Amino acid sequence: MKILTLASTLLLAGSAVAAPNTAKRFAGHAKRAANSRTQGKPINRVSSGPEAESSNNTFVEYSSNWAGAVLIGSGYKSVTGTFTVPTPSTTGSGAAWVGIDGDTCGTAILQTGIDWTKSGSSVTYDAWYEWYPDYSYDFSGITLAAGNTIKVTVTASSLTGGTATVTNVSTGKTVTHTFSNEGSLGSLCETNAEWIVEDYESGSSLVPFADFGSVTFTSCSALEGTTTVGTTGATIIDIKQNNQVLTDCSVPSSSSVQCTYV
Repeated sequence: MKILTLASTLLLAGSAVAAPNTAKRFAGHAKRAANSRTQGKPINRVSSGPEAESSNNTFVEYSSNWAGAVLIGSGYKSVTGTFTVPTPSTTGSGAAWVGIDGDTCGTAILQTGIDWTKSGSSVTYDAWYEWYPDYSYDFSGITLAAGNTIKVTVTASSLTGGTATVTNVSTGKTVTHTFSNEGSLGSLCETNAEWIVEDYESGSSLVPFADFGSVTFTSCSALEGTTTVGTTGATIIDIKQNNQVLTDCSVPSSSSVQCTYV
């Protein structure tokens, strides 16, 4: 109980600035105990390669936790996208985010986004940032509501540092977290850029995945070295659990990614 009390204090104190790793660990365990979003994971593929998808005549790969689009290359320094906060219609949770690494790179992920949880008639939202394999941490000072327009951006300043920024375009509020000297956790490879809807973990299990309706990332771009690229050529990922496909994702244009719950 004393540890959880200390953890809560550290979480509040460290929400707007980078905290020492010890404080991050306490904060992470507090979140875990509260059964909120605790940790994203690298993609967990459940197929050996691309498979034909009859619904949109394209090829997809299947994962138990990620849906969306992933670029595979080298030197990715920044990823950005804009989407509308969804309204989940069934009990459960989910998250939408942009990130660097987590597919072909298994050592770290720099990511930021929002999550949602529907319990009964109540729906709650949080904006968060994460340097995997550490836990995720909620931003303070920003509110979210269904229908809000959200812009999310991650930028790597090095293999062990960078920034995560969430802007609620509808309210005009922006929050940013700066990471530095994260090498003790894991270093980026800068080989992946992604736009993802996730069924994340709480404890060691995936949370019940809510029907989120549809999430469309627009104004998508990534900085690959010194070149700005879009989503053309990205690998499309859909979530499959217990042999059931739960999402239908596509890349409608060179600057968008769309995922629908099915």
